[in-house]
Amino acid sequence: MLLRGIVSAPLPSTLSLKASARPSQNASLSFSISDQELESRGFSLRRSIADLNLDHLNSVFVAVGFPKRDTEKIRVALENTESVQWVEYRKTQRPVAFARATGDGVFNAIIWDVVVDPSFQGIGLGKAVMERLLEELLGKGITNIGLYSEPRVLGFYRPLGFVADPDGIRGMVYSRKRNKKF
Repeated sequence: MLLRGIVSAPLPSTLSLKASARPSQNASLSFSISDQELESRGFSLRRSIADLNLDHLNSVFVAVGFPKRDTEKIRVALENTESVQWVEYRKTQRPVAFARATGDGVFNAIIWDVVVDPSFQGIGLGKAVMERLLEELLGKGITNIGLYSEPRVLGFYRPLGFVADPDGIRGMVYSRKRNKKF
């Protein structure tokens, strides 16, 4: 499963968390897999970029179809990230699931780079990082949470409370190809 921060044709669907799916600020989301269960399966949940090997993360990005990224640019992106969640497979000490959100810290956030190493897909790791990312954002009172998703993985996000084009709102993306003036 993947979520692209880089938009290419055709334009991906813009999704937002619908109001009825949001718990109150003080409510916790129930996780489909607990931190303890993750630990018992040999995974460690991480909530900061400390100990995150960017070359290994880049390998996961490439494995799911992202272009290889400059690790210094990844570092800068992560330094400007509001929230990050990732899962490390303890046996290899490598990241196998990752998601991050940027935003203003008060009203708005956008989720980027949701990836799960193909060897670890289908066991709940993507859902684990997304649930925790949402809990953190909602806990901060952030009520407008969006993401860009490729159409083939929209079904992954719907059970988490995301809907396409709520209230008829349509997202737009700046495209240099179409605007030659700049």
